[in-house]
Amino acid sequence: MELLIRGGRVASSQGVYRADVLVRNGRVAAVAEQGLSAAEVVDAGSLLVLPGMVDTHTHFMDPGDLSREDFPKGSSAAAVGGVTTLIEHTHGTPVRSADELRKKTEYLRDRSVVDFGLAAHIWNDRINEIDELWAAGATYFKVFTNTTFGLSPILPGYLIRLFRRVADIGAICLVHCEDESMLTEREAALRAEGREDFNVILEWRTREAEVIASQAVATLARMTAARTVIAHATHPAILDVADRERRAGAHLSVESVPRYFYIREDEILKEGAFRKFAPPARARNEQDEQAMWQALSAGRIDHISSDHSPSTPEQKRKGSIWEVPFGIPGVENTLPLMLNAVHERWLTLPRLVEVLCEVPAKTYGLYPRKGVIQVGSDADFMLIDPDAAYTFSHEQTISKAGWTPYHGRTVHGRVIATYLRGRLVAREGRPVADPGYGIFLPGPGASGRTVAS
Repeated sequence: MELLIRGGRVASSQGVYRADVLVRNGRVAAVAEQGLSAAEVVDAGSLLVLPGMVDTHTHFMDPGDLSREDFPKGSSAAAVGGVTTLIEHTHGTPVRSADELRKKTEYLRDRSVVDFGLAAHIWNDRINEIDELWAAGATYFKVFTNTTFGLSPILPGYLIRLFRRVADIGAICLVHCEDESMLTEREAALRAEGREDFNVILEWRTREAEVIASQAVATLARMTAARTVIAHATHPAILDVADRERRAGAHLSVESVPRYFYIREDEILKEGAFRKFAPPARARNEQDEQAMWQALSAGRIDHISSDHSPSTPEQKRKGSIWEVPFGIPGVENTLPLMLNAVHERWLTLPRLVEVLCEVPAKTYGLYPRKGVIQVGSDADFMLIDPDAAYTFSHEQTISKAGWTPYHGRTVHGRVIATYLRGRLVAREGRPVADPGYGIFLPGPGASGRTVAS
């Protein structure tokens, strides 16, 4: 099969240039200014051509509580949002062994619209199993420093042991950083007071708990030379920690999420459970938001993911603020929100491609197959109308969640079409490919490679 995307403005981390992109057998066969031809031609003269987004932090609850999200709906939402590759791990049915990874891979064989990798969870008493998990194809190991979502924490005594093993085998960890002892003390005190108002989330999941845990993780990463990513950094104090340890030699990256740029801390007082996620929103004013945009632009934040963790409105309303699920949907909103940042001049287009496509692909060993438009790469790309304005709404949401925290927000820059390995998988807000087209991408350990630097 041959496909030609003609005359669009192709974007990479190095710049934007007008070119034709020729696709043959699912790969990019040529990128040239003119003169290419194919049986099927798409005129992209008024559009941007960007690599497909690589979303490295999603939760589809599949297998598990499919009422919250499943792979068919979640991956369809991803395709609509310009995501062609995602990495998923569910807390409800965590992958903890090579056998569980193989079973999940087989289960998902016909359930994804887009290509996907799978992360594994770590337990204190199963650290010795990570070699086999890495060789079986896990993309990374997810670590929690606190008890959350029913998962046990990895405290420093075990974390240093884990990091040493991770460094030995060339693997990588994504770490959720909140201090267990501080959260335990705050929760006990708030429950003893009988508190059930929405503000308990802010008083429980504090800035201090996040900073303390981030410092411990970053220090241990430096001491062990383990490749480590701090998950969903919320505010500049976390970046200060990462900067210090990186200067001292830590192999450390920082991930963040659009909610820490667009959602204000006090929204939880009105929206309650619909703003319950961990760590919670930190921005209190426009200056706080600007500080995060400036950090992203300057490279202090390495890449952006969605941390898509949905629940339905009914589930968000069932029970007290302590009982309702954590998390918000976001896999289909992340790219449009970042495109809007380009429109508002917080980011350049090359920097957007870097943080949404190239860096996440490189961090988790998917580059240059993913994250770039160049000869030999998978023909994963999206056609973008940079001038199109539209408004997020609950009604247009593809995810099983059926709602978006950005309802009513108008953004500029719209995904017109998403292509995966040369095939159209979404067009103008609707998926057009069936689950099963997306394939499992084994992590770099499966082929004996280390994660790309």
